[in-house]
Amino acid sequence: MKILMLGDVNGGPGRRMLTEHVKRLKAELGLAAVVANAENAAAGNGLTAALAKEIFETGVDAITLGDHTWGQKEFVTQIDTLANTVRPANGGLGQPGKGWTLVTTPLCRFALLNLTGRIFMNPAECPFRTADACLNEMPKDVPVFVDFHAEATSEKNSLGHYLDGRVTAVVGTHTHVQTSDALVLPKGTAYLSDLGMCGPYLSSIGRELKPVLTKFLSGMPSRFNIAEGPATLEGAVITFDPKTKLASSIETLRVREPFA
Repeated sequence: MKILMLGDVNGGPGRRMLTEHVKRLKAELGLAAVVANAENAAAGNGLTAALAKEIFETGVDAITLGDHTWGQKEFVTQIDTLANTVRPANGGLGQPGKGWTLVTTPLCRFALLNLTGRIFMNPAECPFRTADACLNEMPKDVPVFVDFHAEATSEKNSLGHYLDGRVTAVVGTHTHVQTSDALVLPKGTAYLSDLGMCGPYLSSIGRELKPVLTKFLSGMPSRFNIAEGPATLEGAVITFDPKTKLASSIETLRVREPFA
């Protein structure tokens, strides 16, 4: 059985790539489900219920989030109305929404867990201990997929090994740069430090180049809008056994629009 997990969806260009390619990829690759990180879907900063509906209509089955979960103020009252949508479980007590959920598609049933890192990130509870607590709450007969929204590869890599054999996959999001370290760990957990992004690639990780370069060169603050131009869709296809709940392979995927 195969599940595709997609990197951070960046604004309109990223959503366009979902619309143009997710249903086709589902059919061509025989995917049981598609998961997308959508914390940058609303012009690069958060998500809304309307955009979540748009993303689900592309064929995406479940949505994960990250440090920009609350970027759109109305989302605080909307997240609990959305099925198959999770925010970081270790973000803090009292937050609306769920940190993990059970997702059911016509072909499979799985648990989806969202965590955020603590290195170079906003304050959060320990992702390692939070993962333990969430796994204790989950049914024991379902595969578990983890989106670890984190900056430091050392933290991501360590969580992958920590959960090896206990979950089906640990994949990273947040950096918007797809890494080349996809592998199945010794006890059967698929791992990748970062899925990459769905968004404009002639950019600075999805943002317009000029204001980003201005800040690097001058040190002055600038507004970072989502870039225009050709886009990419990036992620990884995880093949697993629903009986053992362990992975047999993980392969990165990229669909890139050409530029003149």
